[in-house]
Amino acid sequence: MQALSTAVPGKWYTIKWMFGVPEVLEKLKEFKIKEGSEIHVIQNDASGMMIIASDQKRFAISQDAAARIQV
Repeated sequence: MQALSTAVPGKWYTIKWMFGVPEVLEKLKEFKIKEGSEIHVIQNDASGMMIIASDQKRFAISQDAAARIQV
């Protein structure tokens, strides 16, 4: 397992577990991103943000939030 914040752009990952701020987790679950979900990392750069995709939807997520998600 590794933190989502260290994921390589262009690859697919399966969410193993998530923890963090309840509001952030609730928003991810609204978009059907939860444990067991497959996500595609679109962008992960030094700007402090990353872009992930799930079910043809794209989301921006902070590196801090991504560090609390294991894939």
